[in-house]
Amino acid sequence: MSFFTPLIGQAQAVELLMQAVVKNKIAPAYLFAGANGIGRGLAARCFIEVLFSQDPTAQNRLRQGNHPDLLWVQPTYQHQGERYTPQEAAAKGIKRKSPPVIRLEQIREITEFLSRPAMLAPRSVVVIEQAETMAEGAANALLKTLEEPGRATLILIAPSVDAILPTLVSRCQKIPFSRLDVVGMAEVLNVTGHGEILQNPTIINLAAGSPGEAIASYEQMQAIPTELLQALQKTPANQRQALELARRIDKELDTEGQLWLVDYLQQLYWQQQYKANIIEELEKSRKYLLCYAQPRLVWECTLLKVVANTR
Repeated sequence: MSFFTPLIGQAQAVELLMQAVVKNKIAPAYLFAGANGIGRGLAARCFIEVLFSQDPTAQNRLRQGNHPDLLWVQPTYQHQGERYTPQEAAAKGIKRKSPPVIRLEQIREITEFLSRPAMLAPRSVVVIEQAETMAEGAANALLKTLEEPGRATLILIAPSVDAILPTLVSRCQKIPFSRLDVVGMAEVLNVTGHGEILQNPTIINLAAGSPGEAIASYEQMQAIPTELLQALQKTPANQRQALELARRIDKELDTEGQLWLVDYLQQLYWQQQYKANIIEELEKSRKYLLCYAQPRLVWECTLLKVVANTR
């Protein structure tokens, strides 16, 4: 149980995983299902520490990210023929117009990784973050691996069982993760040094029981120019202000920032006005942005309609 001590508010998931260890019934594949930022990745790391506990150097290797029997797969961006994780893309300043995905080439790398026996641990482990981003071709390729994983365990991390193909779900043992209550949220944010977020009710409400989402939202908010964020604290007063805000949003925020802003404004404006039509207009803007419509035009239309709906 001590391996799972850092995991807060997920007693059911911990119990299911520990029972598998105690009974020596480790499944070939698991689906860690639940919202982003509630501990699924941390649970995977804790579980791997249990599985690799026979290796005295396992914990150090896991922290350093160089254990030879672990392959951790993240969605990637494609840029000039190279693949980049979100962290790598951000570090290189690569502009991202579409969300990252798990690619067929990455599934092939998993197959190659599992084709050799484990070197130090009793089994190899593969973790696939955001498994819901797999295209059908990649998912079908993974299905073949799940059918014959060999001496290995795969952990798929996704928001729900409905987010990935049923054929994949049927081959995984499902481990449910729940959103945290108020006490759990406060404990995680304080323990991780993010207690100041608790003073921002909009961010807390936006996170909806996910400490990770609260932290990510708070960091995203800090990245938005202060003057722009202040100007958006209330709905635009007139058409001229709406058009000026649209221009600034287009100029000062990348696509990821604009998509976050949609969520933030939905929460903020709902708390202020309780008007469903404003929320609906912002939701439409998200769809248009994801369809690569011209961002300035999207924001102009959206904010002009917000002005009309607040009169």
